[in-house]
Amino acid sequence: MSPHRRLIAAGRVATGSLLAAVALGVAAALLAVVQAWLLAALIARAVTDGLDTGALTGPLAALAAVLVLRAVLGWTTEVVAQRISGAVKSDLRIRLLERAATLGPRWAADRPSGEVALLATRGLDALDGYFGRYLPQLALGAIVPLAVVVCLFWVDAVAGLTVLVTVPLIPVFMVLVGRMSAAHRARRWTMLRRMAHRFTDVVAGLPTLRAYGQADAQVAILARITDQYRSTTMATLRVAFLSALVLELLATLSVALVAVGVGLRLAVGELTLEVGLFALILAPEAYLPLRRLGAEFHASEEGITAAVRAFELIDADDGPGRPGAAPVPPPERVAELVVAGLSVEQPGRGILAPADASLVVRPGEVIVVVGPSGSGKTTLLAAILGLVQPAGGRVLVRAGDGTETDVTRLDPAAWRDRLAWVPQAPFLAAGTVADNVRLAAPGATDEAIGAALVRVGLGDVGPDRVLGERGRGLSSGQRRRVGVARALLREAPILLLDEPTAGLDEAAERAVLDAVRGAAQAGAAVLLVAHRPGAVAQADRTVEVRATAIAGSAA
Repeated sequence: MSPHRRLIAAGRVATGSLLAAVALGVAAALLAVVQAWLLAALIARAVTDGLDTGALTGPLAALAAVLVLRAVLGWTTEVVAQRISGAVKSDLRIRLLERAATLGPRWAADRPSGEVALLATRGLDALDGYFGRYLPQLALGAIVPLAVVVCLFWVDAVAGLTVLVTVPLIPVFMVLVGRMSAAHRARRWTMLRRMAHRFTDVVAGLPTLRAYGQADAQVAILARITDQYRSTTMATLRVAFLSALVLELLATLSVALVAVGVGLRLAVGELTLEVGLFALILAPEAYLPLRRLGAEFHASEEGITAAVRAFELIDADDGPGRPGAAPVPPPERVAELVVAGLSVEQPGRGILAPADASLVVRPGEVIVVVGPSGSGKTTLLAAILGLVQPAGGRVLVRAGDGTETDVTRLDPAAWRDRLAWVPQAPFLAAGTVADNVRLAAPGATDEAIGAALVRVGLGDVGPDRVLGERGRGLSSGQRRRVGVARALLREAPILLLDEPTAGLDEAAERAVLDAVRGAAQAGAAVLLVAHRPGAVAQADRTVEVRATAIAGSAA
């Protein structure tokens, strides 16, 4: 489906407002016809009949009323346009972010830094002109010229025929210019993505860059990319300005043809002054919607390009899962979590990691996964979460009655509601410690949050402590323990922990491991990735995973 069809389909969430915008535009066009007739009549009566302003009070008052009404309609149209674009952008942002959340962190890790953020903010913001002005103007561009031509034929067939012949030239040139600008538009968006990607990476790694004295070099690279973006933007603007010039020139020449015809017939007495003035005043209104349509198209080109990319992400393949199979809910009670011969291919590395991993986790058990770095321990947890597609083997959820369901067939949201996951670097948002812990259980009381913090040895960290972005204000070990506290507060039947004690001293490690053992004793099935001997000693069973090269791979 073409981008414009997708965008029009996306605009259905604001169908009522779109129809209102078109209706307002048609009403404004009708008022333009009335205004042209009143103005022509006023001038003709003043010139031919010699009437003064006192005798023209009524028509002047009517003309003033029409002008006021047109101004009110213009203001109302702007309000409706903002409502249209706001509704559509909100819907697209929600769909984009929901899709990114569904595809998961492994998918996000393979994307350029900041791409989704750029699309959800600057990219979709550029759709204001498309939905608020371009789409309504598209309808007006089809309705208003036709209405003006009918009015002109009614009073002056020659002027109507002139407009009828010249109006189609503007859409033809619009199509030609639009094709020429498409390449500029794509290059501009590519440069914007590069700039956003580079800037996000530089900001994220600024401490390291400063430590190694490379910050200035990165600033120079950013300056070069910014200059390239400036050049690309100016090239795009040149095309837009040239297209506007072409459309203005066509409209001006067309109106001039009407004026020549009207003038000649006025000179020989074939037209009255009132009819001639009406034709001259009304003729530009036939071209105005199409000129505006061209201008609004160029103003919304960046948004169109961003929307195309957003639709590609929304339509992205889920990865895990089986296309065509309806998801099923997980069992009410998980008797066993079975990993049977699981192998996952690592893109670009030519290996399976893990390779042929098998284990069984039951409620009340703590299973520790060990293995060398790169052997696929974290990937094993991602497969259980349903975030990666296995190359072989399966992850099965066994219910109390013995029935088994592959994780790839489960409803992802319902399955993850049964899990609590602590990655190696838990994400903490700006806010209080309590806000971050409460993410796992929005209804948790302050007492429950405080108790969870105490269980992991963070009793000295108050729930009301305010954190910066990504947990700034806490050490890496404290951030990891806040993540564990969050998982414990969830009280999920399956607990997945990825190196929860890395970087902790012995006392903090003991507190975390005691809390994890307590969760297992309360009935949770715990799968813990670990290297440290203290964590391995807590295991009811230890499972080692390994990586193997793929046969025939060059890696």
